[in-house]
Amino acid sequence: MSSSGPWSDDLDHLERLVRQTEEIMRELGSARTEIAEITAVGEAGGGMVRVVAGGGGRLKAITLNPRVMRQPAGELARQVMAATRAAQEAAGRRSQEIIERARARAERLPEPLDETFVRRRVEQVAHEIE
Repeated sequence: MSSSGPWSDDLDHLERLVRQTEEIMRELGSARTEIAEITAVGEAGGGMVRVVAGGGGRLKAITLNPRVMRQPAGELARQVMAATRAAQEAAGRRSQEIIERARARAERLPEPLDETFVRRRVEQVAHEIE
């Protein structure tokens, strides 16, 4: 929708800025969806304790092999904690990768136009019509 004339460069810049912003907003939405879909697994006790965590670290499942119940309660608790920690750390690492990728994309945006830019343009036009 560009036009010719003294403002066409400014309009082109604004159109590019809007397109890039829309693209990055879509990418950020995708990153949010990706994080929500993360599933990370942590195991302990030789695989007898298995924990599944999501992108926000929230636990999704805990699976205990029936043989693990023969262990003292303290040992079982330690294994559950170790598996939980492993699952949450793995989910956290994956989430951080997605966040860093989205942040790198967002940094591609050009600086927004501010009142200084507008003031310079108005002064330029005022000078041209004198």
